[in-house]
Amino acid sequence: MYDYDFFVIGAGSGGVRASRMASSYGAKVGICEDYRVGGTCVIRGCVPKKLFVYASEYAEDFQDSQGFGWSEAQHNFDWTRLIAAKDKEIDRLNGLYLKTLNNAGVEVIQARGRLVDAHTVELSGADGTRQITADKILVATGAWPMMPDIPGIDHAISSNEAFHLEDFPKRIAIVGGGYIAVEFAGIFNGMGADTALLYRGEQILRGFDNDLRNKLAEEMPKKGIDLRVETNVTAIDKQDDGLHLTLTDGSVLVVDQVMFATGRVPNVRNLGLAELGVEMAGNGAIKVNEYNQTSVDNIYAVGDVTDRIQLTPVAIKEGAALAETLFNDNPTVVDYDYVPTAVFSQPPIGTVGLSEDEAREAYGEINVYRSEFRPMKFTLAGRDERALMKMIVDKATDKVVGAHMIGADAGEIIQGIGVAIKCGATKAQFDSTVAVHPSSAEEFVLMK
Repeated sequence: MYDYDFFVIGAGSGGVRASRMASSYGAKVGICEDYRVGGTCVIRGCVPKKLFVYASEYAEDFQDSQGFGWSEAQHNFDWTRLIAAKDKEIDRLNGLYLKTLNNAGVEVIQARGRLVDAHTVELSGADGTRQITADKILVATGAWPMMPDIPGIDHAISSNEAFHLEDFPKRIAIVGGGYIAVEFAGIFNGMGADTALLYRGEQILRGFDNDLRNKLAEEMPKKGIDLRVETNVTAIDKQDDGLHLTLTDGSVLVVDQVMFATGRVPNVRNLGLAELGVEMAGNGAIKVNEYNQTSVDNIYAVGDVTDRIQLTPVAIKEGAALAETLFNDNPTVVDYDYVPTAVFSQPPIGTVGLSEDEAREAYGEINVYRSEFRPMKFTLAGRDERALMKMIVDKATDKVVGAHMIGADAGEIIQGIGVAIKCGATKAQFDSTVAVHPSSAEEFVLMK
């Protein structure tokens, strides 16, 4: 007889959803977490980051307002007040997650979990160490920022620490070219820091459609960001006037803070997985089958720790599918095709489906529709920013296989477009839809 029918290690998005649903189906469920309930997204990821994005956009909004008749006013940004407000909101959300789990009958244990054998988890917390047993175990420990091994790296921060800085850096370098890097570059720049974005590759946002990548790289410097591609940091030296970053071209950049956003790795350290014989990928990710089952029959994994698609809504889908499969007699797999996503860069990006290059490889002959324009709001504001929208169509079937946008409200717009593409909409069906005018979204049904 086991202590639990189902025990979850890690109370992030995937683990919380799986545990709550499993309990609702009658399972006895426990979950352990060594930090705060809510995981990366809620505590030190997409939620506080989006709050920071909102805060950073006000500088341009104040400036834009003058084109609409508002008088210029003095505006001062207070980093300390923002941090306090953000912390209050994260505390509220953490409390809601705890309440949700408690109301669902899930036992929440504040401790770090480690697998001892296939049915035993060792819990280490403030009250000491103990062991529990479970019939089925889920590992949902997410991912962790990867930091390079270079001299002086102890002086750098990751996105984790960026949410808790005591002092606002007047000069900052962001190292990396992925969505976290471009988002934080926009955040610190918008708040008034002299911001440099350094990326070792030839263009930022590898894996995204090239038109989006190029357009963002064109727009960011207009906002004052010092964007340098094919550039990396080889050493960090702390001196009286700041951190001296040695760059690959031999030059030195002096900043108050340097943040690395150079990828995330599965958070599997000291979980006992290797000793148990759980099959792992080369990058440390847990290998699972379509039902999220590992090579050890009763052990499962969902979310970023499996390194499939590192998105919170995907982890939630995986957690829900696992609960359906194990405790509701409803074997469920997650469909990873046409997953919409947003990058809250400035300007923001929304994308779903295949890029132009991917579509050409998959379908051969395609039709590409592209529209670039100055959003209506910016005409009176006088802002030099252009939006770009793009649609990729399989020529043989007329099916829309990709849609991409960079511009205001891209994240909001792409959600609806994602539904249409997931349902297999054709270009003709987009064309037959009446436009919402005047809006940026209408371009998706007007492209010729």
